[in-house]
Amino acid sequence: MKIDIRRPILDHNERIAAENRQAFDESDVFVLDLMASPGAGKTSTILATISALRDRYSIAVIEGDIASSVDAEKIAEHGIPAVQINTGGACHLEADMIRRASASLDLEELDLIIVENVGNLVCPTEFYLGEHAKVMILSVPEGHDKPYKYPGIFQIAEAVILNKYDTIDVFDFNEDEFRSVVSSLNPKAPLFPISATKGDGVGAWAQWLASRIEGAKDIRRAQAENRS
Repeated sequence: MKIDIRRPILDHNERIAAENRQAFDESDVFVLDLMASPGAGKTSTILATISALRDRYSIAVIEGDIASSVDAEKIAEHGIPAVQINTGGACHLEADMIRRASASLDLEELDLIIVENVGNLVCPTEFYLGEHAKVMILSVPEGHDKPYKYPGIFQIAEAVILNKYDTIDVFDFNEDEFRSVVSSLNPKAPLFPISATKGDGVGAWAQWLASRIEGAKDIRRAQAENRS
């Protein structure tokens, strides 16, 4: 007989994630889970996103790292509430971590929470946090072959960000092949080439995210009207 010891863990996580989602929806806050390898530019992408959207939305960030609070401190320097989660070795965030972190935020005052997951291309794909969307970041220096090696993360992402696009002429990165493979794995996911540190391409990405935020708000308004 084969016993799946991971199933109870995932089931427990799903229950808490559902509770998180309910709390987020009741507070009318959109939650984005950003996933990527270490060094892909998650924090710089978050900062660029904040710069593009902060005049329109109230934003907070939950930072997930194995250790340190460096990234959360960078976010806080820009006047954005940032909560640090240190996993102590775990390669992903879990729903209970998000529940505890979000408890320190005033959800009623927020429109958007960006979760920076731990740098990993495997573990975060299996754990639902209660987010409204998962988005994957790949940086050009990592190579165009990542979708072959880690198809799962590309399959579940609602959008793919290709960061450090300004270096594409420096590295042996076949953009056509990359786009083709990503499209075959996830035909519905839009691809956004950006340079987070320079701001190139961030506008299109931010516009997509804003449309998701507004779409979620519209759904919740319609649900509230139907209940009344």
